[in-house]
Amino acid sequence: MLPPIFPPRLRTVSRMPRCVPSSDHPAFDVPITELIAVLKWLRDEQGYDFLTDVTAVDWAKGFPRGSPLCNHLYSTTHHQFLRIAAHCADDVEPTAPSAVELWPGANWHERETYDMFGITFTGHPDLRRILMWDGYPFFPLRKEFPLAGIETELPDPEVAAETRVRVKSAPMMGGPFVASSAS
Repeated sequence: MLPPIFPPRLRTVSRMPRCVPSSDHPAFDVPITELIAVLKWLRDEQGYDFLTDVTAVDWAKGFPRGSPLCNHLYSTTHHQFLRIAAHCADDVEPTAPSAVELWPGANWHERETYDMFGITFTGHPDLRRILMWDGYPFFPLRKEFPLAGIETELPDPEVAAETRVRVKSAPMMGGPFVASSAS
């Protein structure tokens, strides 16, 4: 099946959806302001009825910025995947519209994307951290987050005292955090 043809209404927006090179399945860039309209149209009229993932990309220095948000869809009718990317307008405090109204399962995907990349989803019913603890001031999958991590205290002093463990930066391997016994 060929990639869907976007409806005429979406062809008149300032930045028309465009096919982008992809090695695995069709991929399109759409304006962030049209993201929900495109996702709804793909779900309701093109059969992309399953949201498989919501994530983001933070490019290295020298690449165009704009925190692209990626929605991966699947059509259970046509057995085809599709990637829809939309670039957030603000790279310092990126925001995107929530797709929870279209797919309730987007709730957890968007919370994870917020937690790791700092993208705020407007209209999300319960946008809070899902992997890091409340009050954690960083977004670990952004490029400005050091590869070795940032040493920080556990959020609960009683747990830290009982386990005698604190979170400390990793020696450039094993992820951004490792737990070790306090000595």
